[in-house]
Amino acid sequence: MIRRRFPWLSYLVVGTGAVLTVVPFLDMVMTSFKGPGESGTLPYRFLPKAFDLSNYRAAIEQLDLPVLFRNSVVATAVITGSVLLTSSLAGYALAKLRFPGRDFVFRLVLSTMMFPPFLFFVPRFLILVHWPLAGGNDLLGRGGAGLTVSIVALTVPFLVNGFGIFLMRQFMLSIPDEVLEAARIDGAGEFAVWWRIVVPQTKPVVVTLGLLTFVDAWNEYIWALLVSTAEPDVMTLPVGIQLLQDHIDPTRTMPVVMAGLVLSVLPVLILFLLLQKYYIRGIMLSGLK
Repeated sequence: MIRRRFPWLSYLVVGTGAVLTVVPFLDMVMTSFKGPGESGTLPYRFLPKAFDLSNYRAAIEQLDLPVLFRNSVVATAVITGSVLLTSSLAGYALAKLRFPGRDFVFRLVLSTMMFPPFLFFVPRFLILVHWPLAGGNDLLGRGGAGLTVSIVALTVPFLVNGFGIFLMRQFMLSIPDEVLEAARIDGAGEFAVWWRIVVPQTKPVVVTLGLLTFVDAWNEYIWALLVSTAEPDVMTLPVGIQLLQDHIDPTRTMPVVMAGLVLSVLPVLILFLLLQKYYIRGIMLSGLK
């Protein structure tokens, strides 16, 4: 009723939300171009006095950007690919296959979403440290550092995602069983049914889950920091940006850090702009289902 009588109110709320969302991002970009002593002063200046790229050069030099970027890309790609594959397969099995204990398995998957991820950081780290026959360990997982000295440590704890399984399963429930049965009658196996019929129909949701997973993996900080303390060579971009504050001139700390953040945000922004059509459609379909 209010929306019909006062349509301008809806536009005002949406516009205010958009401004509150965009302004911090623009402030980050503007700060990345500010010179020494310009950031954190009063009165506050939104625009820099002169657009200078020296902060970006300083960030790239201090960050060892190629190594950090490589580690972030590899870890994020492996995690995203694994989550999409495992979520799609598990979602199909829980939605369309009948087997003993299916409902119990689904409830078990749901239960994994109820615990804060920080609760598992120490157990995961200890498991990786004592991984058998890795990093100098013997068969019993003793004597070395395990997988913590490898980039594998950045990916193993996140290869399967309970939310991803739940999302795919809920969407796949809407696919008619008659279509799948017809394919089985024609001689298609379960893998062929999943790949040729189910996967093409779940593209919007796959893109949505892929983007959400990509952003989470790309921005992961606490676990990456924990792993990088054991092996600095596997440090990722978010951890390197945070450590910038210890290696640069205090008068340039914030502009250089903001320059590093802009470089870190660019891949996520570009990916979202390329896939936003599928992402929005996936959000709408997921909400409706």
